[in-house]
Amino acid sequence: MSDKKKGTNFLMQGTILAAAAMITKIVGLAYRIPLTNIMGAEGNGYYGVVFQVYSLALMLTSYSLPMAVSKLVSARVALGQYKNAYRVFKGAMTFGILSGGIVSAIVFFNARFISEEIMKMGLSIYALRVLSPCILIVAILGVLRGFFQGYGTMIPTAISQVAEQLINAIVSVVGAYLLMQTGRSMASGEAKESYGAAFAAAGGTLGTVIGALTALLFLLFVFTAYKTRLKRQMRRDRTRRLESRKTIYKVLLLTIAPVILSATVYNISNLIDQTMFSNIMAAQGMAEKEYSSLLGLLNGQYDTMTNIPLSVSSALAASFMPSLVTTMQTGNRKQIHSKINMVSRFNMLIAIPCAAGFITLSGPILNLLYFNQDNAIPSLMLRIGGISVVFFCLSTVTNAALQGLDRMAAPVKNAAISLVIHVVALFIMLVVFKWEIYSIPISKIIFAGSICILNAHDLRGACGYMQEQKQTFVIPTIASVIMGAVSLLVHLLCVLFIGEMAAAVIAIIVAVIVYGIALVVLGGITEEEILSAPKGATLVAICRKLHLLKGRYR
Repeated sequence: MSDKKKGTNFLMQGTILAAAAMITKIVGLAYRIPLTNIMGAEGNGYYGVVFQVYSLALMLTSYSLPMAVSKLVSARVALGQYKNAYRVFKGAMTFGILSGGIVSAIVFFNARFISEEIMKMGLSIYALRVLSPCILIVAILGVLRGFFQGYGTMIPTAISQVAEQLINAIVSVVGAYLLMQTGRSMASGEAKESYGAAFAAAGGTLGTVIGALTALLFLLFVFTAYKTRLKRQMRRDRTRRLESRKTIYKVLLLTIAPVILSATVYNISNLIDQTMFSNIMAAQGMAEKEYSSLLGLLNGQYDTMTNIPLSVSSALAASFMPSLVTTMQTGNRKQIHSKINMVSRFNMLIAIPCAAGFITLSGPILNLLYFNQDNAIPSLMLRIGGISVVFFCLSTVTNAALQGLDRMAAPVKNAAISLVIHVVALFIMLVVFKWEIYSIPISKIIFAGSICILNAHDLRGACGYMQEQKQTFVIPTIASVIMGAVSLLVHLLCVLFIGEMAAAVIAIIVAVIVYGIALVVLGGITEEEILSAPKGATLVAICRKLHLLKGRYR
């Protein structure tokens, strides 16, 4: 296989995973609309807080496993050491079962303390207990996904993610509706609605558990079918030195520990945000129902929207890691730079217009999706914090690049420094300026922006890489500004004649078309790159018919 094909293969695998991520996010967005309506703002507050605790638990047990297993397996597969690759898999599975089982039990039996004493939201205990078994399920799931990614195929992971989200969507909505009735029947008076919201949140988390279990059963089936090929590869393996269990566990811990630390510090900011907000608002005299509702708007609308481009970035990072590890074996610095540049550019081509869309069309988008709610607060949050999407997407990819280059400590250090800056800034905004819920989106910009700056510095030191500016940032930004201006104008004009919802749909369609045209005309993407995309030949034909590519790139 040529270097060129190798260079684009990981991007194709990343595209598969990114497509799956987009499908899951679209499904997630679709079911979160009725789920949000069922749970209400208070129920969304309980739901969001529980998921922050759950996310922290996953970081300590399984968040790092797909990336770590992928990195270690791909390094051995590249050398033809299939037996050692399988030993890594078995060692990681043992680690996943033990860590996932222990943390799952800790969360379940300490749910009351966590919900009442730490989060200051006692009724979240029901959702937390329902969700706790999922920590073990996802740990096992992470090892299996990392194994397949290490072998260079993202298809099992992609299919399992889509299946997981589809089941999650159905069970979450049905569970939330049924358990809300149960919760309301348990209380009377003012507490009736709060118990209904808390039980609805528990029903919503039930979908996460059943969805993850479905994905696990699917991957176990695929792994069983794949075992025949795996045994055949191991029989052909002539590796003389087989790694001992002690060596495997040592390598796993040396790889997993920095990734866990990095991921924990990187993602714990959300939990800190909500814990600080709840405690400071309570100290300032705000009622629990009120600050729970504000957090519900943050989790239900703001986070749901911003997580869509972030899921694409995470998928690119997952496919990028094994490819970079394989390239590291060759020591080809030029190819290393090329891969980092390719994934960064692709990342920004999506992240920058998404940020522009959130800034210019946040109100119309949220009113279209959450049409029976007052979206003034989450809309303003999106306008304020939309730019954070760019920084979070870029930091996700640069974290993966540093880990792929064996600079495992760098993301930990950078995330820790950024977290300190983030906490100080958030405290000042909440206590001194009293910006309440709007402090959180602003603090996210500071946090992710700081990580990007520090990661860029460490990448230069690790391999001499300096990010190309024009095609990665400048042209997509100009195209996004044009897109934002045109789509906003179209929306304002359409509202006068066809109403808010139809105007939002038309404005979004126009935004996509205008961005694509502006990107091609400004030279942000080449004909060759368009051809490498799915349906690339058709897209090139359309561009040439519209004279967008005439006389270019030939």
